[in-house]
Amino acid sequence: MKKIVSAFCCLCFILSCTDNDDENRFLLDEKDYLVFGHFYGMCVGEECVETFKLTDSELFEDTEDDYSGSNLNFIKLDNEKFEQVKNLMDYFPKELLSENETILGCPDCADGGGLFIQYYYNGSLKSWRIDQAKSQVPNYLHGFIDEVNDKIQLINN
Repeated sequence: MKKIVSAFCCLCFILSCTDNDDENRFLLDEKDYLVFGHFYGMCVGEECVETFKLTDSELFEDTEDDYSGSNLNFIKLDNEKFEQVKNLMDYFPKELLSENETILGCPDCADGGGLFIQYYYNGSLKSWRIDQAKSQVPNYLHGFIDEVNDKIQLINN
């Protein structure tokens, strides 16, 4: 009887273990989106300002290349590009949503560039400008900064 109870307890323990990654992920519903991009002031050329909009099923690129991020005009990119970046929300840090500041570090102050991030969820829009210098921003942003830069590079290749 002890063996049966022990086996049952082990089975219950194993079945109760779950992967909590899903709890930490943000999903984009059909009305939600993530805008992400980078900007460099002391720069010449098309890639100085790159801004993209990611929805649950499509990827768009901004055609205005406005350094301030206030004038955005998106055109749809092909599905191949979407497939390359669709998991970006898996890296979005929850801590960013509770950040009191909308400017983190000093984006592009030392000509190092900055990231432009907007998250629209459930009717609410939040926006941040993030320094590319990791020493100037909280640690929880480091992986996300890398992912955003990697995704921009993938799109541009």
